[in-house]
Formats: sequence, C-alpha cells, structure tokens
Amino acid sequence: MIFVTGGAGFIGSNFVLDWLAQCGEPVVTIDSLTYAGNLENLASLSGDARHLFVKGDIADTALIASLLATHQPRAVLNFAAESHVDRSIHGPEDFIQTNIVGTFRLLEAVRSYWGGLPADAKAAFRFLHVSTDEVYGSLAKDEPAFLETHRYEPNSPYSASKAASDHLVRAYHHTYGLPVLTTNCSNNYGPYHFPEKLIPLMIVNALAGKPLPVYGDGLQIRDWLYVKDHCSAIRRVLEAGTPGEVYNIGGWNEKPNLDIVHTVCALLDEMRPRPDGNPYAAQISYVKDRPGHDRRYAIDASKIERELGWKPAETFETGIRKTVAWYLAHPDWVAHVQSGAYKVWTARQYEHIPHDPATQPARATA
Repeated sequence: MIFVTGGAGFIGSNFVLDWLAQCGEPVVTIDSLTYAGNLENLASLSGDARHLFVKGDIADTALIASLLATHQPRAVLNFAAESHVDRSIHGPEDFIQTNIVGTFRLLEAVRSYWGGLPADAKAAFRFLHVSTDEVYGSLAKDEPAFLETHRYEPNSPYSASKAASDHLVRAYHHTYGLPVLTTNCSNNYGPYHFPEKLIPLMIVNALAGKPLPVYGDGLQIRDWLYVKDHCSAIRRVLEAGTPGEVYNIGGWNEKPNLDIVHTVCALLDEMRPRPDGNPYAAQISYVKDRPGHDRRYAIDASKIERELGWKPAETFETGIRKTVAWYLAHPDWVAHVQSGAYKVWTARQYEHIPHDPATQPARATA
C-alpha cells in the first residue's frame, strides 16, 4: 500500500493511473480538491478495489495520522502543491499554506507514524517529495543546466514556497533520519493538465477561437517532460533511490515558449483545421510579460540516468502529438474543468488581450 497526496491533480492523477496499470499495488489517494484537483481524472478507477480516494488536506494532521495508522503504507508520495506561478503572484498566501505549512504538517504526521513502525518496515519506508526545477532560479542562455547541487535561487512566491518545502524535507532526513527522496522536475505536459498552463491553454483557446496569449517576446526557454515519463522516473526513484538524495528529472527538451505555441498550432492545423482555413497561429497575441518571469530553466538529468538507469521514453515530438490528440479526444473533460472560477481567473489574467484575434495578425506571425 502506498499513499499519494495531491493525487487528483495533473501529475498526481497520472501517477496513480500509471502506478495501478504498471504494478497494481493498492493506493490511497488524498486530495483537497481545490480548483486544479479533479476527480474526473480518476474516473476510470471507480469501483477498483485497489484504489481508495479520501478528500482531505495535507495540513490536517489528525486526518493524515488516522489514515496512516489505518492503512499502514510503505511509502508516502507528496504531489500536493499549489503550482501556478501567475496565481502565486496574485495570491501568495495559499502557496505558503499548502506548500510550506502543509508539507511541514505532513512531515510531522509521517515522522510520528514512521517512528512507530517495526524495524524492518521502518527501514523499508520512504517519503518521496515531488518538487520543481524552479527552485533553482533562472539561467542565462549559455549557462550549464541545473544539477542537483545547484544553489537555490527561487524568484516567485511559488518557487520560494517549493524551495522551503524542499528544505524541510531535507531537514527531516538529517535531523530525524526520516528516509526521504526528493525529485525536481522540469515543465510537465500531457493528459489531464489544467488549462491555465501553457500547452493546454493554447489547445483550449485555439479550438475556442480565442487569442493565444504569449508573454513578452515568447523566448523564455523551458525543458519539457512528458508526464508519463515523469511518472516512470518517480517509480524508479521510489524503487531504487538512495534516502536523502535529490534526483533531477527532465526531458532533455529545451525549447522557447513561442516554439511550443507554434508546434501546438501546427498540430491543430493538421488534426483539427479551422473551418475558415486560416492557421491557428493567426490567433497568437503577445501580452505584457509577468513580473519576475524567469528566462530559462534547464534540467541536467544525467544523475538519474547514471545511478538509476532512467531516461525519458518520449521525444517532445512524440509527446506533444499524443497530448494534442488527447485533448481533441476528451472535449467533455475540458468543458467540465472550465468552471466559472476558471473563467474568472483567465479573464483577470489576460484581460488586456483583444477579443478579436484578427486584429493582430502581423504580431501573431512575427
């Protein structure tokens, strides 16, 4: 039995689905079902005796302690996090509460549970903390990619809160001996991605005939990791990682945001052409850059390949094609996640974008 916190979110739900498909070991999934947590992501597990879903907050120490005592998991995997940079700029407190206070309280409950285990179960137990490359800060164009030893330099409330959670996890290992593992991943993409992030937002807006908002010049560089590759890496770290160690997980796919947008547009032109025959790239609209926008992230994932034998199975070209195809095949999921709250958020975040994409054709193709 394993515990997965944040298991109804994007990465967490993909992990739960892949875990049960790959090895079948029972899972208790805990999620507070905020705007990005969606039980529809786990709908295929309805009635599956191997899976139990519990609505709850990782900051609820009594609930977590009770669940641990009842189900006796051999591992806890912490995916629970507020993760959207833009939202952290507008409302940082939620990020402090979930990513720092929540992680602290979860660690306390897990430490108490682990301390009471028999010696063999105690030695085999693992706490795996899922984090981000954004804790390392920003890179110049020609700087080497992030290694696990790179200095932490978070630049947004989101990345600062994740950096704090990473430090807490590390401290619980060095102070209390809790057998922890930390993974720092690059930008994920794939099925069940909430459409506030770049790739799903572009797909959803393109199909709706809305502008495709690109921050600044669109040349911010990210390393892109297909979510199912991320899941396989986490399984491998849980299986063979050394307690106390950090493992960077990346896709070896550094690309500017604007290239990503044009790739999505080209795939949609092929797979779902616009009725008027025009390219989706005509909907691209450049908007004011967000405050403190990091210019480049890049993950050096050589350690996990060298020590644990993992490397991504998907190229960006294969992964992005699968992703666009998934969204085209799941219009009901897309419609259901676009709630009133989501519409209010997107209207607020991108309110300065012209409603008619045809008013900016020159900038869209520049």
